[in-house]
Amino acid sequence: MPGPGGAHTRGMSDVLTCAACGAKNRVTTVPAGQVPGCARCGASLPWLINGTDATFAGDVQADVPVVVDFWAPWCGPCRVIGPVLEDLARERAGKLKIVKVNVDEHPRAPGDHAVQGIPTLLLFRGGKLVGRQVGAVPKATLSAWIDAN
Repeated sequence: MPGPGGAHTRGMSDVLTCAACGAKNRVTTVPAGQVPGCARCGASLPWLINGTDATFAGDVQADVPVVVDFWAPWCGPCRVIGPVLEDLARERAGKLKIVKVNVDEHPRAPGDHAVQGIPTLLLFRGGKLVGRQVGAVPKATLSAWIDAN
């Protein structure tokens, strides 16, 4: 079932839609030091995936900054920030990874990171936690937060 930004729930792969040509790309794993690219036009893909408790440790490993969005479908502010994160994924294709974790379906990862309210955004660089943002914020604020950390 498609999730935010066209990403499918993890099984063996995610489907990412190219912002440049509109092609749907099935992405299984991305080798270290690389970002997902479009099979049709070669453009960097908006890297927006659905994370799980089982995949979390690997999901935050990337050579680009990784923003983890802990959210739930019933959360109003989560629904507000979702499209902002999708915009950032498209604008920063190849330079940013967004991982969305539904806290109702996957409670271990938020528990491990002391998430007490949603939306909570965590920023990872090189697999290390470097920033935390709680609550929905405007796109400019979020962009500045990513750049500052």
